Amino acid sequence: MCASQSGRLSGDGVFDLTRTAVVMADRAGVAQGWTKGAERLLGYSVSEAVGRPLGELFAGVAAGAPQDNRWESRLAAADGWSGLEAVRHKDGHRLDLEFRVLPLMDAQERSTRLVLAAEMTRTPWSGASRSFLEGILGMSPIGVAMVNADLQYVWLNDALEEMGGTSREQRLGKRLGDIQPGLAVEAIEAEMRKVLATGTPSVGYEYLGRPESDPQREHAYSTSFFRIEDEAGQVLGVCYMVLDVTEGYRARQRMALLNRAGERIGSSLDVWQTAQELADAAVPELADFVTVDLLDALLSGEEPTPDPVDAADLFTMRRAGQQSVREGCPEAVVAVGDAAAYPPSAPVVLSLIEGDSALFQTLDLAEGDWAAEDPVRAAHLRELGFHSLMVVPLRARGAFLGAAAFARWQHTGPFQPDDLVLAEEFVTRAAISIDNARRYTREHNAALTLQHSLLPHDLPEQCAVEAAYRYLPADSLSGVGGDWFDVIPLSGARVALVVGDVVGHGVHAAATMGRLRAAVQALADLDLSPEEVLAHLDDMVNRVGHDTNADDGVIGATCLYAVYDPVGCRCTLARAGHPAPLLISPAGRGELLELPTGPPLGLGGMPFESVELPLPEGSLLALYTNGLLLGKALDLDGGITRLRTALADAQAPLEDLCDTVIGALPGGRPVDDVALLLARTRALAPAQLAAWEIPADPSAVGQARRSAAGRLAEWGLEDLEFPTELIVSELVTNAIRHAAGPIGLRMIRARTLICEVSDSSSTSPHLRHARTTDEGGRGLFLIARYAERWGTRYTAQGKIIWAEQPFRSAGGPVSANAMDALLEGFDDLGDPAPVSGTGTGRGTEGH
Repeated sequence: MCASQSGRLSGDGVFDLTRTAVVMADRAGVAQGWTKGAERLLGYSVSEAVGRPLGELFAGVAAGAPQDNRWESRLAAADGWSGLEAVRHKDGHRLDLEFRVLPLMDAQERSTRLVLAAEMTRTPWSGASRSFLEGILGMSPIGVAMVNADLQYVWLNDALEEMGGTSREQRLGKRLGDIQPGLAVEAIEAEMRKVLATGTPSVGYEYLGRPESDPQREHAYSTSFFRIEDEAGQVLGVCYMVLDVTEGYRARQRMALLNRAGERIGSSLDVWQTAQELADAAVPELADFVTVDLLDALLSGEEPTPDPVDAADLFTMRRAGQQSVREGCPEAVVAVGDAAAYPPSAPVVLSLIEGDSALFQTLDLAEGDWAAEDPVRAAHLRELGFHSLMVVPLRARGAFLGAAAFARWQHTGPFQPDDLVLAEEFVTRAAISIDNARRYTREHNAALTLQHSLLPHDLPEQCAVEAAYRYLPADSLSGVGGDWFDVIPLSGARVALVVGDVVGHGVHAAATMGRLRAAVQALADLDLSPEEVLAHLDDMVNRVGHDTNADDGVIGATCLYAVYDPVGCRCTLARAGHPAPLLISPAGRGELLELPTGPPLGLGGMPFESVELPLPEGSLLALYTNGLLLGKALDLDGGITRLRTALADAQAPLEDLCDTVIGALPGGRPVDDVALLLARTRALAPAQLAAWEIPADPSAVGQARRSAAGRLAEWGLEDLEFPTELIVSELVTNAIRHAAGPIGLRMIRARTLICEVSDSSSTSPHLRHARTTDEGGRGLFLIARYAERWGTRYTAQGKIIWAEQPFRSAGGPVSANAMDALLEGFDDLGDPAPVSGTGTGRGTEGH
């Protein structure tokens, strides 16, 4: 920077003595010598100056400044002192002087002080073009200042004076820390010293602070520092330019905060968690204390309406989330989950009624309707020092859900309009997420209810296996699945074990599961083989897929169907894309059953195969869906190993085994529904069975009746003798008349009394209405009268017609007249007259 020839320093930095006041002083600060230059500069003559303290001769501009103490410390410095200071001329006008204090030693090492003082316009700083400084930089909207090598202000423009809130007179000759303690002084001066030492400019250095002009609000500054030298290369100091970039900085901060909030809010489909995420995201960056209150109707599952909210509904809401910079939220007067009662004039209520956000930059907690109606809450908040408040309604898809309140108590200044805009962005995002969570929760609960209603609540009574189950719904992110299981009693004391899994989640998957479960039960009643059951289910899923909108996503299912016979201790299994079952032998050895891998249901056109294998009594069969194997770790092999380990003790109680299996699942709830069905096989004892071969001769019917009656007597079931004789007579007679041999009769004493007649015909009997003139046609009606269930199942050799009776006869005692009518037509030998069909007496139902 250029310097005028009259005011420049020599190369060694000594003052131009022709324009400098030179004063001799002792260490006590008393003037001992006074030059003509000093007289011209300050107006005091030699006689007036000598003998007076320097604090009086160089009186500071500021009234009451401690002049004497100041100069005593400067004169006492062993290495001298230099600095800038504004003083008063003798006539009172202001002088801006640059001082140098130099210690002098005589031969006797007695020290005195040489004080040099010159106007700043006569020092090297006068080399700066006045027109440039006062004209261009002085009028610049950018704050500009110059400091000397000691970092003391020597010049600044009006913009910096206004920006900092400190006058020019207060700045000149002082360092930044003396006038702006609210700034990061140490860091800023360190940056200046680095520029002084290296000469490398520092551009765009940013820092935060609270200027004297606005101490309640944090400002952001961007500053550039440049080293200043004269023509000889002498370092004069630093020039810096500063911009108040608070608005841009706050905009960037708001955007960053909004991005972080977007990542945090709505991370789950849970209303309560989403409300808490809103409170967490706003503290401490935006507010010191945040509450989120939701309407009770919303939390109870009711559908919000777009109509204006009834004021009575707002007086009591539910606290769904809250957060504070203070540990433990001492500001809160209610806990999360509790009712939050508000008076009619509370800002939260008014904001919801009016439907608009409210900004209270200055919160008056001493006066007003709200403070009068809720003095306890107002006193509590006043004690905690709250001074600013914002309230924003939560509104999504036109419906009001609740309100969020943002409060400040720290000395960060009141909320500004841009803070309200940011809060509204927060709340808008949260409201959408809360509404999504509410909608999901409603659908999820509906699906759970539907699923719960479709799954078996209790396993049916049967004697083939001991069974236990567990059903674990998926976590909230995956939604309700279409897993199901069933235990279905079949004829002949057999049982069907079923486990299936519908593709997809939600209400539609649960509904499809219900349709499939109902279809399996219907097909099981037909006594179809496992591969036939799966084939029919495959056709059904294909039809469902054609009738279903593709957007629903349910296009198939998997299923495992097994039939176990406790008489022969054999099991027949088939699967359609389902995981193979795990078999644990009575000795505890586990293995996956090698079953043909049929295609999932819904592909169509591909056959299914079944496998029959022996299962000794006490074998443990584990049927499950893939959610049990995968868990959150998605480890199929690990799931098999985990299941085998959990079932190692095959003879342990099944309920305990179920708990062990579920307890071994990794990570809590799995990502998919888990269905587990455990079945330990039983075997019917030989004493519970009776079987005879029946000759294809009508005379054999009487012997069959007598054999059946004799076995009933051995079993202590004499009260079932008459209905059993009727059933045996009708079934055997019908087989002799309409079917070919061999004919077999089998009786099973299980949960019920079962009578079975087998023959080689594939024709099934059927009920028909007999006319009054018909001689037959009533046999099956009689069987239906005395049997609890009856039906037909087909075998490789023909068919079996069976009937089950409860041990306490449902028919009750038979009257004498009824007995005579039923026995009408029997011959003298006790054999029935020739009959046809499956009925008794003279009726013909036909095969």
